[in-house]
Amino acid sequence: MKPIFVLFFVLLSLMSASQPSTPPARNIFIITLDGFRWQEVFRGADPELIRNTNYVKDTALICRQYWDDDPIIRRNKLLPFFWSVIAGNGQLSGNRDFENDVNVANLYKISYPGYNEIFTGYADKRFIPNLAVRNANINILEYLNAKNEYHGKVAAFSSWNVLPFILNEEAGDVPVNSGYEMLEEGGDTLNVMINEVQKNIVRKSNTRHDQLTFTSAKNYIEQHHPRVLFLGFGETDEFAHKGAYDRYLQKAHQADEMIAELWYLVQTDPFYKDNTTLIITTDHGRGQKTSSWNKHGFWVKGSGQTWMAMIGAGIKPVGELRYKDQTYQKQIAATVSGLLGEKFTTNHPVGNPISLSK
Repeated sequence: MKPIFVLFFVLLSLMSASQPSTPPARNIFIITLDGFRWQEVFRGADPELIRNTNYVKDTALICRQYWDDDPIIRRNKLLPFFWSVIAGNGQLSGNRDFENDVNVANLYKISYPGYNEIFTGYADKRFIPNLAVRNANINILEYLNAKNEYHGKVAAFSSWNVLPFILNEEAGDVPVNSGYEMLEEGGDTLNVMINEVQKNIVRKSNTRHDQLTFTSAKNYIEQHHPRVLFLGFGETDEFAHKGAYDRYLQKAHQADEMIAELWYLVQTDPFYKDNTTLIITTDHGRGQKTSSWNKHGFWVKGSGQTWMAMIGAGIKPVGELRYKDQTYQKQIAATVSGLLGEKFTTNHPVGNPISLSK
């Protein structure tokens, strides 16, 4: 090969190496769908459940909404944003039909240990039940909030009212609005309206309606432009525990619509456009069988099987990952810090960041 061509290829290689394939992240939103199974993400509505009158009130109607013999069409019906926008511009992992595994690393496979693992990067061996107990582990939100660049620019909104304790709101100085906690009004008309709605809900559970959580978070984003935000949906898990597969599907579909609305906001706001990453996942899986889909925990097979979707700055648009791989929930915290150019280090072990070069 002539020297001029050698020089050309060397320069071309150096230019390619110096140009990142995607822009770096400046902001990150972490989103969870509590207890939402990988089976529905990648296969759509379960054929053994959608026609089961033990779990569905009107099988004909729910089938018209979410059923098709083709699982690819089914998943598109259930999660259109996931399978149009994220599949085209981001990546989805956890489809066990391709041995692409995402798992919890904690032993317990319930919500408190799951959220602890997501945010601290640590699969704590100590058992903490799903109660309002203060978490002793340092999480990625309080770690970032302690830095000058992010201080006062980190926030969390969740439907489940135990999240302030898991995220250690008091010690970490990160505002966490959860359950039916009132919003700060300060002359904000929308927050006043949301508070009035919350006051008038007669039967309050530990989990707020996801639409209220989302509307509160979206208004906060528009008003304050946080750099890092957690948005936790909870009604998928609530209706699964009640054995209401129809409502479980509807709440997942509703969450997909709200995430689509959030992504539209991100991509049309100059503060967030093209420099923001969404990381979407769940805190645990559920049973694999018809008789156990509504359960999860240490003894329920399938409870440790989860999934992940990512889109935005720093994420290659490779779509659905169809190769053998293993990712753990404990890797998310370090991935968040890595996307922001930070390294999450604390007083407990932290999982390695997920490889985003694939």
